[in-house]
Amino acid sequence: MPLPAEERARLKRIAFEIRQQIVDVTAWSGGAHIGGALSMTDILTILYFKYLNIEPAQPDWPDRDRFVLSKGHGGVGHAVALAHRGYFPKEDLREFNATGSKLGMHLDSRKAVGVDVSTGSMGHGLSQAVGLALAARVLRKNWRTYCIVGDGESNEGSIWEAAMAAHHYKLANLTAFCDRNHMMIDGLTEEVMGLEPLAAKWTAFGWQVRSVNGHDFDELADAVEFALANADGPVMIIADTVKGKGVDFMENDPAWHYGGLGGELLAKARASLERMA
Repeated sequence: MPLPAEERARLKRIAFEIRQQIVDVTAWSGGAHIGGALSMTDILTILYFKYLNIEPAQPDWPDRDRFVLSKGHGGVGHAVALAHRGYFPKEDLREFNATGSKLGMHLDSRKAVGVDVSTGSMGHGLSQAVGLALAARVLRKNWRTYCIVGDGESNEGSIWEAAMAAHHYKLANLTAFCDRNHMMIDGLTEEVMGLEPLAAKWTAFGWQVRSVNGHDFDELADAVEFALANADGPVMIIADTVKGKGVDFMENDPAWHYGGLGGELLAKARASLERMA
């Protein structure tokens, strides 16, 4: 079912503001993993501003939903989403990745308010999400665990070990997204290490699978609603996205896995976001 028009417009506005801030933070910090942060912005937006059961004023609330950014190098996007959700002042983003800052390139759960799990080493986040989902069961809690994995990190064997465990333990309280932007630091995923047929792989591992346009809030919402209603095991939402989404000269260019912005290039990035909003 499509989202109400007002809610869709609200989410689009928030996603636009987050992308603007990602561009600014990349400029302030001298560089960040901007391409993959922009590709997953709409996923972060619908989670943090519609579905996650959280209390930013009480970041350690025991009954909160948990979120794991397995592709931890996208921390610039996660940090911006947290600031916009009210976990800490947006002004703190000016210190992103500065010496002594609480906001490092890969967010540290011991320092960054609102971060449940420290990630960065590729392939480990989904295993941590499985552990959190199991913990909820052992503690007889109703909170859910959400995880975003990268398609590049899906080359890692630990992703598939976690996939087997999640199916084995029938973790219906676990929902994962694959930010399928088709690129990684070395180039196209299908050229570096082919993943396709990706949906069939997850299905074969026992997961319920939904493939969506990762920039369409109606499709994302439908997929999350399916996951919430599902009681048969974990759900993988494969979100087809665009690396560098919203900045025309970055889109579908693996060179923008990491990069810096300044001067004329920063102005071009901001102008592109305005045009494509």
